[in-house]
Amino acid sequence: MEEQKLDLLVAYADDRAVAGPAHARWLADFPVHFEPVSILVLPGREPVMLCGPESDEYARLRGRVADVRVLREFTHPDEDYPYSKIQGLGEVVPDLSRVRRVGVAGRGLMGEGILRAFEQAVPGVVWINVESAMCELRARKSAAELEVIRYAYKIAEEGIRAAVEAIGPGVTEREVAAEAEAAMRRAGAEGTGIDTIVACGPNSRPILARSTWRRIEANDLVLLTIAPRYEGYHAAIGRPVLVGNPGEEIRRAREAAIRAQEACYEAMRAGVEGREVEAIGRRVVGEAGLGQHFLYSGVHSVGVIEFEPPIFGPSSAVRLEPGMVISIDIPLFNAPWGGLRVEDGFVITETGAERLNSTPYRIEK
Repeated sequence: MEEQKLDLLVAYADDRAVAGPAHARWLADFPVHFEPVSILVLPGREPVMLCGPESDEYARLRGRVADVRVLREFTHPDEDYPYSKIQGLGEVVPDLSRVRRVGVAGRGLMGEGILRAFEQAVPGVVWINVESAMCELRARKSAAELEVIRYAYKIAEEGIRAAVEAIGPGVTEREVAAEAEAAMRRAGAEGTGIDTIVACGPNSRPILARSTWRRIEANDLVLLTIAPRYEGYHAAIGRPVLVGNPGEEIRRAREAAIRAQEACYEAMRAGVEGREVEAIGRRVVGEAGLGQHFLYSGVHSVGVIEFEPPIFGPSSAVRLEPGMVISIDIPLFNAPWGGLRVEDGFVITETGAERLNSTPYRIEK
């Protein structure tokens, strides 16, 4: 806030999948549910959490911000809350007239009505998008964060094991996903960062998938992507599982993705631009004749978002730093035979990278 000369910071969060809860969870350890929240930070004052009228007691019980207020802009127009003290933004911050520069994080998540209401409550100010700056603060993880993330990867490995055990001809994608998610819940997961991906046969071709009632067939490729959330933080593991003999093309693609994964791991160390690591993975895949299927940035950070900045694609000049948690995610999609990813997690150290999971690369049933 000092660097950007901000008089007020507004960090917005909601419970939308993937990125919605991030700011509230990181700033206040509050797992947003049902209603949106915003955390206000003013220099020299204690922060204030703004929420809807059904969240205030939950926020006081679960969150780490003591001053919780019900915001009029977060109420439902058709609901009555006769026992709630509902305030507008001007009542929460009585000296808003002194505010000249407001930083907003999570602006892309705000609906038009909420964004307009905030802008009208603080007229004549400069609104500055600080989403990238906020995400940069999260890039290097503390020792406590790393402890949580390491356990999240243990949960992910439990999910992978349960999924692999369930896979077989005649079993539906949803049945496999149910076994994976039940195992992760038993291990402590509070949810997932993205929907658990179990995609077999032609369903494996796109980058993203949601489990269906399709039954796994003999000689199928099954794509698994597991991303549990534990205490707000994520892990991410991706593996192809070969059922029977799905063909030599798929085996060659899997081997290329494994070679790319291992080459990227060997290249990771503090001070290196992340895109240099990613370029190595692209080169290995390209040499296998599969470069056109490497469809997105193959190196990204993991934290309170499963796929969070900094993201180290070809256009990024950000360097790897000690304490960053990095996912190497080698994608091969939109191929005639389907698609697969090989994904693992790592912590960047002074001398290289520490693996966060030890899931086998070659899984066949």
